[in-house]
Amino acid sequence: MARATLRIFLGAAPGVGKTYAMLAEAHRLRGRGEDVVVAFAMDHGRSDTRALMDGLEVIPPHSIAYRDTAFEEMDLDAVLARKPRIAVVDEYAHSNIPGSRNPKRWQDVEELLNAGINVLSTVNVQHLASLGDVVSAITDVRQAETVPDDVVRRADQIHLVDISPELLRQRLGDGKIYSADKIDAALSNYFRMGNLTALRELALLWLADRVDEGLAKYRSEQGIEASWPARERIVIGLTGGPEGEVLVRRAARILKRVNGGDLLAVHVRAADGVASESPQALEAQRLLVRDLGGSYHTVAGEDPARALLDFARSVNATQIVVGISRRRSLVARLTGRGIGNRVVRDSGDIDVHMVSHPLGGRGVDRPRQRDLGRTRVIVGFAMAVVLPVLLQLMLAASPSHNIATAVLLQLTGSVAVALVGGLWPALLGALWSSLLVNFFSIPPVGTLTISDPENILALLVFVGVSAAVAAVVDVSARRSKEAARARAEATTLGDLTRGASSAEDTVDGLLKQALDVFQMRGAALFKAGVAGPAGAAGGWRLVAKAGEAASLPPDSGENTEQIDAGTRLVLSGRILPASDRRLLSAFGAHLSAQLERRQLAASRREVMRLAESNTMRTSILRAVSHDLRTPLAGIKLAVGGLRQSNVHYTPEEEQELLATIEECSDRLDVLVGNLLDMSRITSDSVNALIRPVRWYEVIPSALHGFPQGRVRVDLPGNMPEIEADAGMLERVIANIVENAIKYAPDSDVVLVGAAGGFSSSTLDGMPSGELRIIDHGQGVPAESVVRMFQPFQRLNDVPSTTGVGLGLAVAKGFTEAMGGTLTAEETPGGGLTMVIRLPLSTGVAFPREEAQAPLEAQSVLLHRRHMPPSGSSDSAASGEAR
Repeated sequence: MARATLRIFLGAAPGVGKTYAMLAEAHRLRGRGEDVVVAFAMDHGRSDTRALMDGLEVIPPHSIAYRDTAFEEMDLDAVLARKPRIAVVDEYAHSNIPGSRNPKRWQDVEELLNAGINVLSTVNVQHLASLGDVVSAITDVRQAETVPDDVVRRADQIHLVDISPELLRQRLGDGKIYSADKIDAALSNYFRMGNLTALRELALLWLADRVDEGLAKYRSEQGIEASWPARERIVIGLTGGPEGEVLVRRAARILKRVNGGDLLAVHVRAADGVASESPQALEAQRLLVRDLGGSYHTVAGEDPARALLDFARSVNATQIVVGISRRRSLVARLTGRGIGNRVVRDSGDIDVHMVSHPLGGRGVDRPRQRDLGRTRVIVGFAMAVVLPVLLQLMLAASPSHNIATAVLLQLTGSVAVALVGGLWPALLGALWSSLLVNFFSIPPVGTLTISDPENILALLVFVGVSAAVAAVVDVSARRSKEAARARAEATTLGDLTRGASSAEDTVDGLLKQALDVFQMRGAALFKAGVAGPAGAAGGWRLVAKAGEAASLPPDSGENTEQIDAGTRLVLSGRILPASDRRLLSAFGAHLSAQLERRQLAASRREVMRLAESNTMRTSILRAVSHDLRTPLAGIKLAVGGLRQSNVHYTPEEEQELLATIEECSDRLDVLVGNLLDMSRITSDSVNALIRPVRWYEVIPSALHGFPQGRVRVDLPGNMPEIEADAGMLERVIANIVENAIKYAPDSDVVLVGAAGGFSSSTLDGMPSGELRIIDHGQGVPAESVVRMFQPFQRLNDVPSTTGVGLGLAVAKGFTEAMGGTLTAEETPGGGLTMVIRLPLSTGVAFPREEAQAPLEAQSVLLHRRHMPPSGSSDSAASGEAR
């Protein structure tokens, strides 16, 4: 069955109208008689979007239970059973609830497409994986849900839903995006004009790149080599000399005169040009190009001018910047041998800028490697025919000459032909010269008959010497060419290794370099044995790729390099010549080494994680050796006293012993809870069930059991909901409050909410809610603030009878698991203020997964009400980090 079509509505930010545009398109298609159903769509509380749902068939969502809470997800089986022609699926980058068939919604969409169901979907630019770091740098928001760019690129159509930042802020102010209690915070944080403008530019540029890729694919399929100036793109030709910096800066100034464009610097490594390159100069120029926002490329080519033009046409360049030649000889200038002159002559419709520089015309001709090309061979054949005739005419003009003179003169001509044209022109010249000498100089003259045997020997020696000289010249030229090629290949591999080592992922770095070196459109690395995701062929799994995806199975491509029995490197774009196969093999060896390095790095990280977990468990066992004995000893002593039949206790004494048992049990409960939670935090097995929570819902249970009058709560009445796990938040507040009571015994502890419920600081660029827990105790020195959040830390190294020092470590771990932050500030006038910041609620419950852990691993301790002791000085508190 043929794969159906996917249309994605792309937006720069929430509220631009992606879902609205998608539903409007669904109504338009339904009006044309198409079978359209809404598989899953969210109105986000917006009435105009909800109104568009009317009149469309909606497939009820599937309810999934996760940690005692019901969540709604798309009913994939119901959609497949209904099999409409078009399905509307909102939020393409959404992460499904654990227990769903697929982890991501885009994988659900893939199943619909493979079943022949066309899909309309939506996605925001901040959810694209390649832009995650850029969006985070702009907005300080780390996106938890992303979708691979390759998956979005496979969409048949991408519609940009675009409105101006001013109009988007106006929609937000009118209450069309968020509820009224969130408008002010959103306007002053995520929806700032600068953020929205930058996100809009990112969306436009990303879509422009996709359009550019489509244009390049069309030009390649249609065999169009002429440049189409759809976008300003300047290519800089670098020779490896110090003048390259001048060219780069001049090109950057040219690009600034236009509104947007690309800057590409390319160094063509030719077989005869390696000796004149300066690696230091090229590295400095590469860094300069990167600083100016351009890209650096290295290509290999026998003819630098042609390779530069081929590269420029392959990227659809509009302008080329090259320097004037460093050759100073008159012959070079008259014959146009300079690379710049040839680029200008053959550039066609690409504008060429010849830039002067201090070294222009002051250099010397480089000694070229001996390379008998097609031109020299043709000239050699012409000389083999014409030169013997001219030499014979010179002999005829001489009044008297002998056979030796004629042979030596023609031998000189044959050697000249050999030096120019090589073996075959020299052999032709030697035979032709021997015939002329025989006819005009050897008696009987005028015939090809030779009467003297010595003359036969002279002619044979003449032909043999000419052939020997020609053979030596030919072998020397061939070996010189091979040596130059080997040197160029070695230098290219060195550049590849250096470039890949500076990339974040060296495998991807090498593949990107391969596109430039071999002038290919796509490079892909496949592994055998496991069926991979979409994009893999047959039984091969796509490991990494650059450029266009390989369209053929690895075992049927023209440019397939077998790295090992189960690994294939596939290049697509053109058929590689045999001369490049050796370089391709060396390239495969580098990739194999990088794959092994990646596997070793993954193994090393896993070993380190296990070692850290074991170290933590060992530390926990050592730390609790005394703390567990203390409450157990108290319980045993009290129980033993009550069981003695020969001792009679008054009712007051019995109540005291029972209170001791209860107190020690509570201490033991708290201690074990902290130990288990810390173990889970260090092993990355904490899953937070995020849902809308209000502060006043968790604070009373968190403060249960603390001494009356020691804790005061001062919360504004309009504090908005936050996104949190109620059980975790309760533990966080209880640990911090207990910590404050223990180390500030003479101070009240005050819980204060931010004015209006909003934090003055953003949380990853998004509006956040804030709770401050303030005490006026002795405080914490500035140099100890970071250390106090580490496990097994106590203020001033107090004795271990006060606890094992896990309270704040657990609180910080739980807060970060919920996507928030826990920080410490100095209280004005002395003391410590702990600040809890959590993101404001979007009104949707979902699990925040820090690791893929089985549900049974979730401890009920998360939801245990914290009940600290109220009167013992020997309490095993949970907040011992201060």
